Amino acid sequence: MSSRIVVFGAGGRAGRRAVAEAVARGHQVTAVVRDVAAYKGPTGDGVSVVVGDVTQADSAAETAAGHDAAINAAGRMDVPSRDFYVSATHALLDGLARAGVGRLVLIGIGSVLETAPGVAVHDAPGFPEEARAFSLGHSAELDVLRAAETDIDWLVIAPPPVMLDDEAPRTGRYRTGGEQVIADGAPSFSYADLAVALIDEIETPKRHRSLIAVAG
Repeated sequence: MSSRIVVFGAGGRAGRRAVAEAVARGHQVTAVVRDVAAYKGPTGDGVSVVVGDVTQADSAAETAAGHDAAINAAGRMDVPSRDFYVSATHALLDGLARAGVGRLVLIGIGSVLETAPGVAVHDAPGFPEEARAFSLGHSAELDVLRAAETDIDWLVIAPPPVMLDDEAPRTGRYRTGGEQVIADGAPSFSYADLAVALIDEIETPKRHRSLIAVAG
């Protein structure tokens, strides 16, 4: 069954893959970007590319109106991570609620996953400070989601704490876990298969209001 999906951050590597996977399955996609001219993702039938600001609730509500589900793949490296992810999460929860969109799947980061109970990857001794600051922004995003009084059925999907492969072909295979790193996962994971996991959770929601790990 075809759905209308709005993808925030559609211009990035994860966002472009999410748009491509959704369109390939017959869904109608609105790709939300900051600059339409810079967008290098899929176009043509099934894709509408629009300008929007994921950190502004009014913009989120306007771009999400009439859609069945939303994906947030947006990220910024030119503003503090915590500021961006907290602002974006509040704006999405507000805007999507106003637009009547009930499902939100967000792309997390593997460094927030746990290696032991209560111990995140980014808490390991020697973890790079700049990378830790970015990861803590994602942790703040989770805090906002968990504390929110909302009817939106959200899910954060975190790939392994490695550099994802933007060239590897789609296999359609992946495993899911809980909030811990999938220790025996494959040494690499692709953006293409991350997109498969995202769209699977749009088409057939199995996990709800939680953080989950995915791996090859």
